[in-house]
Amino acid sequence: MTEPNEQTTELGGLVAEVARMSAAERAEHEAEVAEAVAPDRDMQVEVGQTLLQLDDVTLKFGGLTALDSVSFGIRRGEILGLIGPNGAGKTTCFNVMTGVYRPTSGRVLLEDKPLGKSSRHRITQLGIARTFQNIRLFDEMTALENVVVGADARAKTSVLGALLRLPRHHHEERQSVERAMALLEFVGIADRAADKAKNLPYGYQRRLEIARALATEPKLLCLDEPAAGFNPAEKEELMELIRRIRSDGYTVLLIEHDMKLVMGVTDRIVVLEFGKKIAEGLPAQIRENPAVIAAYLGVPDDDAA
Repeated sequence: MTEPNEQTTELGGLVAEVARMSAAERAEHEAEVAEAVAPDRDMQVEVGQTLLQLDDVTLKFGGLTALDSVSFGIRRGEILGLIGPNGAGKTTCFNVMTGVYRPTSGRVLLEDKPLGKSSRHRITQLGIARTFQNIRLFDEMTALENVVVGADARAKTSVLGALLRLPRHHHEERQSVERAMALLEFVGIADRAADKAKNLPYGYQRRLEIARALATEPKLLCLDEPAAGFNPAEKEELMELIRRIRSDGYTVLLIEHDMKLVMGVTDRIVVLEFGKKIAEGLPAQIRENPAVIAAYLGVPDDDAA
């Protein structure tokens, strides 16, 4: 843990205060926290309209086709599941959306505007945030500091303004800390705000990654296997967190291997196999789809037809 200081003492007092609240006070406090972490940015599409669209996206690495003419849309306000066997191209899809890879052909559109050759940093600013299969935190920073880093993506102060410690910088810095603390509370790890990320339990590190992504106030939150390594109880808690994230005004794209979790939390599902989209629909439809069953169980295509 970090050495005690004024900030850690303040955080400890806040956690203790919440612990002493009655059920009614806690409910009111949680509503205030949810309001504080809700996205506050202009949106060009209404709830239910297409927020992000993959339009005939193909990605090739030499002679290997990682994505083959993949098209699907994500509607504002939904939780969309992206599933498929290992090597299906799910994380590659994430990487194309977030600017890690540029498609060989096809387009990715956010609010009907092509992302084109936008840098990863610019795509984050435009409103797409993600977590990773392998946790990527700043180990030597506290949990709170990790989330503040995410909030800095939305900062408007210039480099010069920050160096000169101008009033605007102080104001933004204070706002970032307050919102970061609210996000830690929202994901359920406020009691470890002052601990270094490397000292947090695995499940808390996963939640910290989600909090840091939410700090950028994304239009689309992409979660890459957030339940990896979780026990059944932790998975149930994660499902509830994802539902609360959507209820708070966010749109979620979820990659996950746990079918019970995917079927229990998503509104629609897209299925990939060998880089191609083989199915799209409601969870109940995907569960009974012969092509999906064949992809997961290895049934020959002729038998699945």
